[in-house]
Amino acid sequence: MATGYLDLLRARHAIRLLTGTLIGRLPTATASLCIVVLTRSEGGAYTLAGILSAVYGLGTAVGQPLLGRAVDRYGQGVMLPAALLSAAGMSLFAGSGPEPLPVAYAGVLVAGVFMPPLEGGLRALWPSVLKGDDQVHAVYALDAAAQEVMFAAGPLLVTLLAAVFSATAALLWIAALGVAGALTVVTAPPSRAWRAEPRTPDWLGPLRAPGLRALLGSLFFVGIALNSTAVAAVAYADRHGGGMVSSFLLSGLSFGALVGGIAYGARTWSGVPERRLRGLAAGLALCFLPLALVPGVAAMTALAVLSGLFLAPMLACSFVVVDRHAPVGTVTEAFSWIVTTMGVGAAVGAAVAGAAAQYGGACAAFSVAGAGGLAALGVLLATGRFLVLRPPAGLAPSGPTARSVAT
Repeated sequence: MATGYLDLLRARHAIRLLTGTLIGRLPTATASLCIVVLTRSEGGAYTLAGILSAVYGLGTAVGQPLLGRAVDRYGQGVMLPAALLSAAGMSLFAGSGPEPLPVAYAGVLVAGVFMPPLEGGLRALWPSVLKGDDQVHAVYALDAAAQEVMFAAGPLLVTLLAAVFSATAALLWIAALGVAGALTVVTAPPSRAWRAEPRTPDWLGPLRAPGLRALLGSLFFVGIALNSTAVAAVAYADRHGGGMVSSFLLSGLSFGALVGGIAYGARTWSGVPERRLRGLAAGLALCFLPLALVPGVAAMTALAVLSGLFLAPMLACSFVVVDRHAPVGTVTEAFSWIVTTMGVGAAVGAAVAGAAAQYGGACAAFSVAGAGGLAALGVLLATGRFLVLRPPAGLAPSGPTARSVAT
């Protein structure tokens, strides 16, 4: 297992691209926390902090596919000015704080809209960096697992920076790291050389592929499951010893995803990924359901680890399906739609789980997560005919082997 991953990371530019992308995405992983911490440090209410976080999330949901389309048309150099504009928006918010409100809203909105699509850009690059489909599929799993580490470590970094310096300094440091990560990626030779193939003019872009729409529908409910778990963990902690308990649960989920992703990417899979995706979605749904039992802290932490085991594998398999179904010349935008769809699902999940926790406690909130997992599986089962790869003329799949070319 270790030898296979070392072979991937020995590929020229692989470590630079993976590390740069993870660092560049720190603002995405920590923006909500940064906004809440800064707003509260300036005396703002939790309600205002939540609204500002939602504005940032809305901006990201709108901006990711639009910037992804720009990358497909003009190259990955687009991402650096986008990163600078995003950092400028966060700096504006850091300088103003929650008052005056119009400035605060403008700052977080700009920061969200111009967050560069580094995630989609990296996945578009892998076919030109690695050798063969097997290595590309394995690095998708490593990418998904590493993402869980970033989402676990990012909030810890924000907390540390805020404690040592200030909430404002924490936000500015995270914004600067975002720019540094984007700069690391876009100045790498594979990024500078990468060009998408010419695309068929169509305002729908990758969304005209029915298989991709089916996948995104499923991932919307995965987003609901994930973020409702975060809300439910806080509700559980309120009854079982305080805030550190919620950290145990969320860290357990991330650890489970890390283990699952590494194990999944270590073997070569046969058969079509669309069929395998349904099996992974079934595993994800089944592993989320026991969370509603809400046992003691030790057992609950173990269930949290279990709930994460199929997360990174399902995401990695989803990336392969995107490669196979995205129309020619739309691969970055297609991957960016995953970020948008899961982000919208996360927002819905937080709202629904919050209401469930208010009236039914942690058990009801964790039930939302289980329902999200079942719904994600249900979408894949109901839309199976659309995931059969029979593209009509003009809808040739982009595929990891030949559709993203380095010139």
